[in-house]
Amino acid sequence: MGTMIKLKAKDGHELDAYLAEPKGKAKGGIVVVQEIFGVNNHIKRVADQYAAQGYKAIAPAMFDRVERNVTLAYSEIEKGREHMRKLEWPNTLADVATAVNEARGAGSVAVVGYCWGGTVAHVAASELDIDAAISYYGGAVAKMLDKKPRCPIMYHFGDRDASIPPSDIELIKKAALESPVHVYPGAGHGFNCDERSSYSANDAKLALERSLEFLNEHFASAVRNSHT
Repeated sequence: MGTMIKLKAKDGHELDAYLAEPKGKAKGGIVVVQEIFGVNNHIKRVADQYAAQGYKAIAPAMFDRVERNVTLAYSEIEKGREHMRKLEWPNTLADVATAVNEARGAGSVAVVGYCWGGTVAHVAASELDIDAAISYYGGAVAKMLDKKPRCPIMYHFGDRDASIPPSDIELIKKAALESPVHVYPGAGHGFNCDERSSYSANDAKLALERSLEFLNEHFASAVRNSHT
C-alpha cells in the first residue's frame, strides 16, 4: 500500500520514511515510531493499518542517524539496542518533528510508538506540537516521568512484560493521572507484533480499537478548539 519517501529534519539530516495514504480525504495524520528493529514489515503494516482507517501514516527511519536501511531480525536485540544508544534526544525529536510536519497537511497529528518508539511517543507528547500520542510498552517511560505530556496520551502495557515490571506501570499510572493506562492480562512485551512469539491477536485488536476511539475523540476536540 505504501511508498518510501525522503524527509529532511531541521538540522539538514535526510531520512527515509514509509508513507501510507488513505483512500479519499484523510481524517488526520499518524507518525508511527519504530521499535529497535527499524522500519520493518511489521511497522509498515501498522502504518498500512492506520491508512486503512482513513489516516495519513508516516513511519520515519529513526536509525538513519546511525546507519541507513536498517531492518533487524527480532533475535538481533543487542544490535538494535546499540543503534538506539547512539541516538541523542534532540536529533530523535527533530526526526519525529519533520514527520509530524509532513503529516500535518492531513489535519490533526498523533505520534504512535512501539517498544522504544513507545518511549519516544511519551517524550514527543511533552516536547512537540502534536494533538495526541499513543505509547505501546515503552520500556523507559517510567524513567522519564519528568517529561509531562502536553497533549492527550494513552498507554498500553502487558502485565507479563519481562522488561517493564508492574512497579513501573504503577508509577506511570500515578504520574499519568487523567491519561488512560491500559494493562492487558497475560500479555508480554511486543504483544501487538504479529512476527513475535509474544503476539496476542485479541489484545492487539482491543488495543487498536481503544486507540482508534481515542484518536477520534481527541482529533475531533482539536478541530473544535481550532475553531473557537
